[in-house]
Amino acid sequence: MLLSVNIDHTATLREARKGNEPDPVMSATLAILGGADGITLHLREDRRHVNDRDLALLREIVRCELNLEMASTEEMLQIALKTNPDLITIVPEKRLELTTEGGMDLSFKRDYLCDFVKKLKNKGLVVSVFINPVIEDLNIAKEIGFDMVEFHTGFYADSRGKEQEQALINIIKAVEEAGKIGMLANAGHGLNYFNVSRIASIPGIRGLYIGHSIISRAVLIGIEKAVRDMKSLIKFS
Repeated sequence: MLLSVNIDHTATLREARKGNEPDPVMSATLAILGGADGITLHLREDRRHVNDRDLALLREIVRCELNLEMASTEEMLQIALKTNPDLITIVPEKRLELTTEGGMDLSFKRDYLCDFVKKLKNKGLVVSVFINPVIEDLNIAKEIGFDMVEFHTGFYADSRGKEQEQALINIIKAVEEAGKIGMLANAGHGLNYFNVSRIASIPGIRGLYIGHSIISRAVLIGIEKAVRDMKSLIKFS
């Protein structure tokens, strides 16, 4: 199971002062030294954290999987076609949200998404989509032509007790179904050092995509150790 580290929130710290540090590109190199199997960044329309310069430099230096999270807009399409990331993950995006609030509604603009994904795949790019762990959404993702999915684990991460148990069951069932229909399954959102082990122990998950909790710990103990700590939790689950 791979671990892809999202370095957006290193850039969030940088943008708090509109300066040059901390540099998300440098945090990516340290994350890789810590054992990260991939680097993720979400290039938002408003460039609230990572920006075009970050993406360009990361494409130059990252030799493991570079995952570009992006909205399904014409601007982002052109950036992806120019940059050639190893993986593109289509995510919903609202201008005022603090973080991605849930999976894509694939029934909305379905024909548009089919055309959008086709343009990316025609360039030889691998395309994933961020969805809720719902079988119907998974089947639509397959029909649209996505290569893989990333299941939203935020409901699991934010709930407790019986609600969390049900959220975990939903993820397990969705991962199992993905395997049956030939879709690779990833997972991410809200995962931290206290809740990741149960997700990491689910058979069939290709990779976990984690950012905020790692960067938060890195502020206190350093990013290389923060990544090593997360990697050990995933490895031994």
